[in-house]
Amino acid sequence: MTQLREFDGRLAKALAWLEESGIRHSTYAPPMFRLLWKAGVRIPPPHMNGFVVNAFVMGGFFATAWGLIMWLALWSWQGKPFVAVVATSLSAGALFGLIMAAYLVAQARHYQVPRWLTFTAD
Repeated sequence: MTQLREFDGRLAKALAWLEESGIRHSTYAPPMFRLLWKAGVRIPPPHMNGFVVNAFVMGGFFATAWGLIMWLALWSWQGKPFVAVVATSLSAGALFGLIMAAYLVAQARHYQVPRWLTFTAD
């Protein structure tokens, strides 16, 4: 419980800093991260994560969501093989994750976003 309160305190301070920085709210607190925070997942805002973490989180979410939507809307009706569905979804997720991770690293450098560990819970 103490670790959760410590994380929540850090998160509040980090989000306040990001809001003051001029970065758009939808970028520093995207819906996917807000859902993860509400579910109790302790992950820093995307600008304070490393490249690899952002690539996996964003890419994994995109691959799952996009693959499911495409399966329900199109691929199941076309009879696309399951292996092709998985491969296509993973490829799209990897591409999306790499692009988003690179964008977030560049934006964090541009706005001189401090590291996650610099924020204390107080």
